[in-house]
Amino acid sequence: MSDIGLASEVKVIVGGASGIGLALAREQLRDETLNRLIVTHRPGRSSSGLENLALQHPARVRTLELDITDPAGLEQFARYLADLERGVDTCIHAAGLLHDENVFPEKSLEQCETTSLVRLFEVNSIGPLMVAGALLAAQPRQQPFKFIALSAMVGSIGDNRLGGWYGYRASKAALNQFIKTLANECRTRFPRAAIMAIHPGTTDTSLSGPFQHNVPPERLYTPAKTAKRILSVIESADRKSSGRFFNWDGSEIPW
Repeated sequence: MSDIGLASEVKVIVGGASGIGLALAREQLRDETLNRLIVTHRPGRSSSGLENLALQHPARVRTLELDITDPAGLEQFARYLADLERGVDTCIHAAGLLHDENVFPEKSLEQCETTSLVRLFEVNSIGPLMVAGALLAAQPRQQPFKFIALSAMVGSIGDNRLGGWYGYRASKAALNQFIKTLANECRTRFPRAAIMAIHPGTTDTSLSGPFQHNVPPERLYTPAKTAKRILSVIESADRKSSGRFFNWDGSEIPW
């Protein structure tokens, strides 16, 4: 295990009410060395799964409301983190947007709309960066920690061969650039930190639900399996992993 090991005292999952985020919460609670797991969800959008976890582990799980696009909410989140005695060991940003009642992946330029594009960048790009800002403001400079943003293969410019999905691709590409830039800054500000992006693979969640018809069954993964693989990549990471983009199997993805 690296000197920025996964076994930790405090971990954070941003966007843990459902899907991959909830699976990550469940999997991390198997680690008995974990003293506290902080799981955020959108205001008014908790879930029975997350509530059950909190009931099952009342001494270890703390749920918080957080709208990652709301500056006031982010300031409150930063204040909460600042009250932690020794900072956070691992923070996984699992919140993201592919579609909702107003946003859907574009098949052509004609389908691109300003409001949808702005919303995708707010959630997928700017939101994770602002969460990282709240986290870093509370971290001791020499504290070993990891910040991981769940990105997407389609955000790789080098891997873009098919086109389409303008807003989602671009917002994830922007997230990747933010992660790379933040990692460069943290080499001096937080020399023991690992800042990276991970592609989780196509997972059977509500996010991917409308787009699963072309996915072979052997390439559609359960949230539990995806969570285990993500945590395996995180566990094997060290400071040399900072500023890099990894696939779920630990291989590197071109930016």
